[in-house]
Amino acid sequence: MFKTFINALKVKDIRDRIIYTLWILLVFRIGCTIAIPGVDVLTVQATLDALGAQTNALLGMFSGGSLEQVSIFSLNVTPYITASIIIQLLTIAIPALEEMQRDGEDGRKKMTAITRYVTVLLGIMEAAGLTISFQRAGALGTDTNVLKIITMIVTMTAGSLLVMWLGERITEKGIGNGISILLMINIVSRMPNDFKNLYDMFVGSQFNAGEYVKGIGAILVIIAVVIVTTVLVILLQDAKRNIPIQYSQKMSGRKLYGGRSSELPIKVNTSGVIPIIFASSLLSLPTMIISLFNINVENEVLQEIIISLSQNYWFSANHPWGYLGLVIYVALVFMFAYFYTSITFNPMEVANNLKKGGASVPGIRPGKPTQEYLERILKYIVFIGAIGLVIIAIIPIFFNGVFGANVSFGGTSLIIIVGVILETLNQLDSKMLNRNYEGFLK
Repeated sequence: MFKTFINALKVKDIRDRIIYTLWILLVFRIGCTIAIPGVDVLTVQATLDALGAQTNALLGMFSGGSLEQVSIFSLNVTPYITASIIIQLLTIAIPALEEMQRDGEDGRKKMTAITRYVTVLLGIMEAAGLTISFQRAGALGTDTNVLKIITMIVTMTAGSLLVMWLGERITEKGIGNGISILLMINIVSRMPNDFKNLYDMFVGSQFNAGEYVKGIGAILVIIAVVIVTTVLVILLQDAKRNIPIQYSQKMSGRKLYGGRSSELPIKVNTSGVIPIIFASSLLSLPTMIISLFNINVENEVLQEIIISLSQNYWFSANHPWGYLGLVIYVALVFMFAYFYTSITFNPMEVANNLKKGGASVPGIRPGKPTQEYLERILKYIVFIGAIGLVIIAIIPIFFNGVFGANVSFGGTSLIIIVGVILETLNQLDSKMLNRNYEGFLK
């Protein structure tokens, strides 16, 4: 990885792209610190905490702390990511969008334009929801009026659109996928504070009490957990099932063409981090609705069920109902893993493309049998990928519930970070390879 980066810096075009990306990231982080005037930050933070740890963690991960500071980039990449997921889900339900997706470059431009419009709509809705919540909590002061509320909504929405524009500039003139890189920077920006909290909670307290051996042991445990989780994420992201492909031989004149062997790679984690985000968002929905509308839940059993949906109570000895939330979470991750894979990987389309290209799986007839074979393989692959996702996601939740190690980053964050880094490095490699080909041709 380091060698790839060093070699890339030696090429002027790639070096300029990297520098351009760094400048955009600097502008982005400066924008995350510029607060909207006239807002009580402490009241906002209390309001976000009332939404529940699960919701707060998701908002914190996507916003990189800018929401807690009520900056002009409070919404950050959230509207764009949500819009992209919605459009991707609608593609399978709306034939026009599906056809548009297959239209190559023109179709991609149209899909991008639609995603932008949906981002604007979601930005206005999210900004309005947050502003009204802050106003009800008294975070906007006593002199709140319609103009002040509209100003906040417009500022937040404009900030989210500017973030989208910065991400697109990175994709076009920089290195990597711009929105993904901005999201990764948000997550990384919160890590120093998280590690400081872990140090104060488990290491500093031991050192202050004179328990140096326990303090050093705590450091080693923290490092080991981070390393093991990171390694598991890398293995999950890189794991794939290679299906052998054999191309048929064709006679042209007196020469025989084709007959070569190839492979069809299918990633084990076909759905990425989407199932975890969907499952966490769905579990946090009841708590969010109760907090926003000040609903008073009097039934004790219902209170315990709602509390069990929060990740903070899943491994707590004082909250046995927490395991109900854990079971629901695992079930949702598996359900969304299969659902999202079903709309992003079409075995029938793959089987037809193989048949048209004169390729087949050895021992499997082209067409319908190949489709059924791919569907059968995909079921096992998605199951293994979902198990990996659950293990990685539960590791930090376990330490939070048992030891109270509450941090904003976890398995979800590491999956995003590792995925973005691997994607960016692959893009660097491809650009280096293209440059070598161009130099050879010249």
